Amino acid sequence: MCDLRRPAAGGMMDLAYVCEWEKWSKSTHCPSVPLACAWSCRNLIAFTMDLRSDDQDLTRMIHILDTEHPWDLHSIPSEHQEAITCLEWDQSGSRLLSADADGQIKCWSMADHLANSWESSVGSLVEGDPIVALSWLHNGVKLALHVEKSGASSFGEKFSRVKFSPSLTLFGGKPMEGWIAVTVSGLVTVSLLKPSGQVLTSTESLCRLRGRVALADIAFTGGGNIVVAAADGSSASPVQFYKVCVSVVSEKCRIDTEILPSLFMRCTTDLNRKDRFPAITHLKFLARDMSEQVLLCASSQTSSIVECWSLRKEGLPVNNIFQQISPVVGDKQPTILKWRILSATNDLDRVSAVALPKLPISLTNTDLKVASDTQFYPGLGLALAFHDGSVHIVHRLSLQTMAVFYSSAAPRPVDEPAIKRPRTAGPAVHFKAMQLSWTSLALVGIDNQGKLSVLRLSPSMGHPLEVGLALRHLLFLLEYCMVTGYDWWDILLHVQPSMVQSLVEKLHEEYTRQTAALQQVLSTRILAMKASLCKLSPCTVTRVCDYHTKLFLIAISSTLKSLLRPHFLNTPDKSPGDRLTEICAKITDVDIDKVMINLKTEEFVLDMNTLQALQQLLQWVGDFVLYLLASLPNQGSLLRPGHSFLRDGTSLGMLRELMVVIRIWGLLKPSCLPVYTATSDTQDSMSLLFRLLTKLWICCRDEGPASEPDETLVDECCLLPSQLLIPSLDWLPASDGLVSRLQPKQPLRLQFGRAPTLQLDGLARAPGQPKIDHLRRLHLGAYPTEECKACTRCGCVTMLKSPNRTTAVKQWEQRWIKNCLAVEGRGPGASEAPRASVQLGPRPTHHPPSWDPRSLDHLHPEDQPRGLGVQADPVVTWLGAPASVSLPRLQWMLNLDKLRLGEGRSNKRPPRPGLCPSRQCPGPTRDLHSVLGSLCPLGLSLNHSALTGAQRMPGPGRPQ
Repeated sequence: MCDLRRPAAGGMMDLAYVCEWEKWSKSTHCPSVPLACAWSCRNLIAFTMDLRSDDQDLTRMIHILDTEHPWDLHSIPSEHQEAITCLEWDQSGSRLLSADADGQIKCWSMADHLANSWESSVGSLVEGDPIVALSWLHNGVKLALHVEKSGASSFGEKFSRVKFSPSLTLFGGKPMEGWIAVTVSGLVTVSLLKPSGQVLTSTESLCRLRGRVALADIAFTGGGNIVVAAADGSSASPVQFYKVCVSVVSEKCRIDTEILPSLFMRCTTDLNRKDRFPAITHLKFLARDMSEQVLLCASSQTSSIVECWSLRKEGLPVNNIFQQISPVVGDKQPTILKWRILSATNDLDRVSAVALPKLPISLTNTDLKVASDTQFYPGLGLALAFHDGSVHIVHRLSLQTMAVFYSSAAPRPVDEPAIKRPRTAGPAVHFKAMQLSWTSLALVGIDNQGKLSVLRLSPSMGHPLEVGLALRHLLFLLEYCMVTGYDWWDILLHVQPSMVQSLVEKLHEEYTRQTAALQQVLSTRILAMKASLCKLSPCTVTRVCDYHTKLFLIAISSTLKSLLRPHFLNTPDKSPGDRLTEICAKITDVDIDKVMINLKTEEFVLDMNTLQALQQLLQWVGDFVLYLLASLPNQGSLLRPGHSFLRDGTSLGMLRELMVVIRIWGLLKPSCLPVYTATSDTQDSMSLLFRLLTKLWICCRDEGPASEPDETLVDECCLLPSQLLIPSLDWLPASDGLVSRLQPKQPLRLQFGRAPTLQLDGLARAPGQPKIDHLRRLHLGAYPTEECKACTRCGCVTMLKSPNRTTAVKQWEQRWIKNCLAVEGRGPGASEAPRASVQLGPRPTHHPPSWDPRSLDHLHPEDQPRGLGVQADPVVTWLGAPASVSLPRLQWMLNLDKLRLGEGRSNKRPPRPGLCPSRQCPGPTRDLHSVLGSLCPLGLSLNHSALTGAQRMPGPGRPQ
């Protein structure tokens, strides 16, 4: 027996925040019975809560929230007529199953990949038969963590793909999607989702003699089978186990069941405890993919006992008479499956909820010797909530206590027997449902008053750790999230500001040890992870600007290169983008025109409308190059955004390649070139910037320590502000998340539907200032009239609907629809339960200074050409027509006379004073404060595959 009341050695759990309901006059939120809760790999929490009106009518509600913004609750009227009994997320965290006490199962999916827009289009029904267990079918993907190899250099040694068969496969081995459920009458129902959208449903009895099933759970085996554990609720009855096989025969779903060995709880066979625990209240497999271990809890009115059992294969002894007839040789000895108890607790307070870990930890030895080891890892502990309000984290095999949390301010002594504790006047506040996060570093609980609490769980599970060992624990889990793509918000809960620098350095060090192919796959994800870490410390918050900008630069570079097509299709040696990179790296000439001579210009020919649609992306590249070069004289300041780019040869080389591409495309269509506000009408701004950029790139292009730029380069960069108007780079999107405010470990008390007053970061954009569409690079104003969505991690805003119907534009937008700008969209500025899109109010009357970015659909008075009527050409109405580019010698050298330079541009007007004549184009000047935070550090995954067509949108009223 294991004494669960043994004091935990070392650290404890602590409360991160509590979110409660506002008291309404006409309706009241009351906890549902039973209460269901689920936590997804995207750190979205779904739970049930009933809404009771004055006439006592109940509405069954499903509430979904993001752990970073728990007050932005999205409530779904589930349309379930009976109480919701089960909630279950799928592996991707984008679909949710709900089942009720009437046998109805609904599948909810994100609409437009928004976390606050859900729809249910498919489901199944076992009429009048309550669902007691529910699960998605296994897809065959299982990645194991080898904690004993956490110090290895290769990710392949730390995390390995486990051979695991899907529950059902389609043609070619693709896993088939669907779900399985167990009803109270002993039926098992399976629903399969065909690729055509059709649902195949079949129902079968678990065994021939059907009986009542009060408790059940579902697990999966590596061979593709399903194991169902069922109990009738009485501890005097056996816990039955069944093997379920699912197949498709003649376009129909078929279910085959087989009885497995059963067990009786140890407490019922002990004469001293035979009648003390009459009911089995909790029945859980230790993991969905671990059908060999099960956790059982038997309870009385005041106390409980917990037992952990394991299914083992044991040899069956053969009588000597039969051995003489047929001798047993080698491994041919008959075996039998038998349940053996691993551990059990002493008498406890009554258990109210159980939460099991989801982290697939792999140990070389899982016996009690390892279970009793002093070294604990996240994922080895499970949570038990008691009716006295306490929560215990215990080892999942030995059931030894690792951490304890008390909801009351004055906790009782842990060694005080439960029978001697005084009774309170009313029932204590306790958790009715709990769930552990996917890294087991956080726990959410819903109590009997409807409040939601989020707890931190120590990475060492209550055992004291040195700082170095704690960093290794966090680093190991960060690497796991980087490989799997899971959200790492719960890991950030444990990162203190003093740890940020070390974690970023160690994470980069481990990343550089991987193979070149794996580094390329994880290149954007590690940048996103570094950005989220740097937000937690005031000393590193400016690096967030650099990481976000680099993510956006990589996206633009891969997009523009994907537009290049080889002139002849039978040239599979290298893509045009690869040749561009190779030539730009080989030629170090500071003259941009000489670099262009070595390129095959036929590969850069694009449609004129496509080039015009790319203008806003090209403008961003030009502005960013100008900002970097102008900041070179201040390179000694680490707190200045863009500092890391000045020593990053890879990023500078990428910018240099884009400048060459922009130069060539400018010969085809001058209006797609970036706009620079110059003091001289004869200055070639792009040639000047390319020359300075190349000199800076030469200083740091080689591996090893970068050399200092010479004084001539610094002096030339000092003169840039007197030659060109420098764009500003000083704002971040407004991010009102909690993770950076939870570092002092002081719990916050929040309220659903009411955003707290939080102090914004020093570089953050205030909520009342003009907002920017970070996807389309458009200004929306302080109070946008268009429906918008925003990222719950970084606060980046974008319009929900595209204002342009061009196919090329939609391809650029589709690049992000499942990532930062759409995956966790929410309505910004909402004071009530968030909606998928929110009207942000009227357009502000204040206009920005003349050098600020302008809205592309509403002209500023300064941009109106004088003396022109209303019927003026839209190009002229904006800034005036672009001046022609006169480069006859270059045209001859590049054979560009066949490309019809300036096509469709017959009515030319003189350039507008103050702008570089070779850079005139119909578009506003821009600053770079929209760049910062343009990409969310959450799960960003850039698609490096080739995209067809243009991938950028011209503003409304702009020429095509």
